[in-house]
Amino acid sequence: MSTEAGLPADERRLGRCGKASPGPGIVHLGLGAFFRAFGAVYTEDAVRASGGDWGIIGVSLQSPATRDKLAPQNFVYTVVTQDADGGESFRKVEIVQDVLVAPENPEAVLAWMSNPAIRIVTLTVTEKGYCHDPATGMLNLDHPDIVDDLQNALPRSAPGFLVRALQQRRDAGYPPFTVLTCDNLPENGKLVRRAVLDLARKFDPSLAEWIAAEGRFPSTMVDRITPATKPADIERLAQKMGYRDEATVLCEPFRQWVVEDDFVAAYGAGARPDLAAAGAEMVADVTPYENMKLRMLNGTHSSLAYLGYLAGHETIADTVADPVFAAYVKRLWRDEIMPSFTPPEGVDLAGYAEALFVRYSNPSIRHRTWQIAMDGSQKLPQRILGTIADNLAAGGECPGLMLAVAGWMRYVGGIDEKGQPIEVKDPLSKQLRALSDAADTPEQKVAALLTVREIFSASLAGILAAPVSQAYRLLSEIGARSAVEETR
Repeated sequence: MSTEAGLPADERRLGRCGKASPGPGIVHLGLGAFFRAFGAVYTEDAVRASGGDWGIIGVSLQSPATRDKLAPQNFVYTVVTQDADGGESFRKVEIVQDVLVAPENPEAVLAWMSNPAIRIVTLTVTEKGYCHDPATGMLNLDHPDIVDDLQNALPRSAPGFLVRALQQRRDAGYPPFTVLTCDNLPENGKLVRRAVLDLARKFDPSLAEWIAAEGRFPSTMVDRITPATKPADIERLAQKMGYRDEATVLCEPFRQWVVEDDFVAAYGAGARPDLAAAGAEMVADVTPYENMKLRMLNGTHSSLAYLGYLAGHETIADTVADPVFAAYVKRLWRDEIMPSFTPPEGVDLAGYAEALFVRYSNPSIRHRTWQIAMDGSQKLPQRILGTIADNLAAGGECPGLMLAVAGWMRYVGGIDEKGQPIEVKDPLSKQLRALSDAADTPEQKVAALLTVREIFSASLAGILAAPVSQAYRLLSEIGARSAVEETR
């Protein structure tokens, strides 16, 4: 590790080792903390194991903040793995070669994406980054970024960059890249494929036909808890590591990547890194793994986030340390979530739930309930509403998940149980707050929010009205913790 000897830790910076870096083979859209602690680490491990030019060109679609942190340290950063016993291990990651900021230079982004050396484009742009309707999964042609993409040659959205780059590759006679999404969405490969084809048809129907025939969009399941790094973490770790890393990312020891092994055939054996050598599971169909993770981990994460926040708990670890919430999440798994889907072959769901609870309980992972609560309008359909719909269709009941939906509704109202404002981060926050404020009673607030068709279909809204209203009234009358304790 290269540091400047004799300088205090707050002035030392990371540098690259002397060995040659792999050439670029991947462009990643949305280079946030999760991908840097997850996909980048898997990719670097694959290169170490089996070689290949799989260096990563990162792209920030909005803010230059990540680039500005990484550039002074030559795009090297530290992954800090935090154990439940308080131990920490440190790893320097060097697989990222450069970071571009799309609004500053969209031409440079397209130039890299259309470069034939790039064989994969990965994405972690969050649910809202796909510019789709969460209730239907279809591309939202009225989304401001999509409207802009349809009117201009230089794109703004993730689907726009994918389509324009694929168009340039086709026109140049190059094969397409594989689009590998790493976001927590059901059938995420199919979703991004649909968005890309919908947008491509608007530009050129023959382009959409070429992408459909030659392109590949494997679905994935990703899992590693990555809490936000706070300024205090940077200061503490600078003293502990002996150098200052403004781009440090924190994560838990556990990681799992399940990938459908369906990459662009034109590249042959060079179509992808040797992800299996890095520990990824390469499968024919990722759907059972997606359902398991989205419903059991993400569904309970969101449930705990809204209700835990309202009850005054700052983190998931704090929330499940409360015996009322510990009992609640275990009931959710046992009675409402596990019966709603078929597990992957050979997977013991009870054992998976036990392992999740251990992960949630890790006091070193300060995963804030407020952070998980972000963008709930985009997350609710796949994390909670699908489970409710499947359970009800099978004749089951979902009192705990109904309470979670009511908790989300109370949360987006923007006022907590102590009358203090909540900073709601959601693309629909203004609309949701206005609907809530315009209603008086719990029943009226629930009815108003159930009209948001981007989240709730008309048929599901009719089913949810009575039980969610009852749960909302309970939250209003006795508070989140007591409501959780009373809900069975």
